[in-house]
Parts: sequence; structure tokens; C-alpha cells
Amino acid sequence: ILNCFTYMGELSRMTQFKDKSQKQGANISVGLFDYPVLMAADILLYGTSLVPVGEDQKQHLEITRDIALRFNNLYSDVFTIPEPFIPKVGARIMGLLDPTKKMSKSMENPNDLINLLDIPEVILKKMQRAVTDSGSEVYFDAENKPGIANLLTIFSTITKKSIQQLEAEYRTGGYGKFKKELGEVLIEFLRPVQDKFKILRSDPYELDKILQRSAEAARIKAGIILKKVHGAIGFVTL
Repeated sequence: ILNCFTYMGELSRMTQFKDKSQKQGANISVGLFDYPVLMAADILLYGTSLVPVGEDQKQHLEITRDIALRFNNLYSDVFTIPEPFIPKVGARIMGLLDPTKKMSKSMENPNDLINLLDIPEVILKKMQRAVTDSGSEVYFDAENKPGIANLLTIFSTITKKSIQQLEAEYRTGGYGKFKKELGEVLIEFLRPVQDKFKILRSDPYELDKILQRSAEAARIKAGIILKKVHGAIGFVTL
């Protein structure tokens, strides 16, 4: 359905592709190159109108919109043109040790990120090691205090408190109290996810049934759009 070769020049200029390809050197996989196209398919096959994305993935959604618009103009209005939903706070969470780079599961140092299944002790240690700066005041300054600014962003995103509220609460308390309480907030935030994970993993049979039901529901929903695509381009299925 989606011809990635039409967009080869555009894909090669994408920020994430350039960053990751530089790390991988000559061992660049087709999967990395085709990822934006696969992402577009995931969005368009389900008639998605609003897509929550981080700032760094806005380019991917722009390609998705380009593909949808081109298809609709060539054939008929099959695809919904998705719009990005980028939150004002937390649109891009940076690494704990290197706040100039986006937090990612592919980071080399495990202390640079928070995993969903990290136990409380690990989360508290990671918070203690998180980069701050030579000062002691907690306030948001992305340019001069990127570490604290990133931690404030995480805190605000989880608690729904504004950056200004958190600055007023922790400005004179020092980094130690701020980072400790952020760690505790993270632990409580992740607790329901971890509890649910343990329940699901404890019953492989029930988990398989959930996956099968979900896969079937996805096939039915995607099949509606796929049938329209086949009809629009004259593709006959048996």
C-alpha cells in the first residue's frame, strides 16, 4: 500500500534516522529505514484522527499525512488525515545522565533511563545519580540547568502540577529532597503498571487469550480500511 521508495530522500533526512544511523555506522538495518512507513501504516489502517507524539516524532506524522494526502488525491478519500497531539509539558523526556539526549530504551547506560519495571530501590538510586548542576536551587532553565529542567518536566508530567508550582515547592529545599521525592512519585506512578504486569504474566494462558482477542479486533478494524484501499486502487482479492 505504502511505497517507501517515494520518500527515500525525505526519510534519510529525518532526525531519528540520522541520529541512530550514526550510532550504528555501516550496520544500518532496513527496519530502521522503513520504520516511519510502518508507523504510517499503523496509524492509517485504523482511521486515526489524533496521534499523541513526542516532539521528535512529529516528522514521522508529517510523512504519514503526506502519504495519506497523496493517496487520497490519486484515488479517493480513503484515509483520515491525522493531526498530532503534542503535550505542552513532557513532549520530550531527556536522559537522566545526559539531559541533552532523549530518554530511550536503547541508551547504553541503564542509569540514563527509567524502565517501567524498575523496582523502587533502583528508581531511587537512578534519581540520586541523575545529573543536576553545580547550584542548589530548583528552577526551570532548559539552557543553563538542563538536568533540573528535565527532572521538573518529569515531575510535572506525572503529578499534573505546573512547573511553577514545583519551583515554588522545592526552590529552597535543595536537590536531595527534590530528587528523593521525585523518585517516590515515580515509584507510586509505576506501581499500578507493575502490579498489572505481574498479574498478566502469572497466567500465560489468559495472556494468550487476551492477545488473540486483541489481534482479532485489530484485524477487523484494519480490514475495513484495507478493503476500501483495495477498492480504490482496483486490487482484486480472492
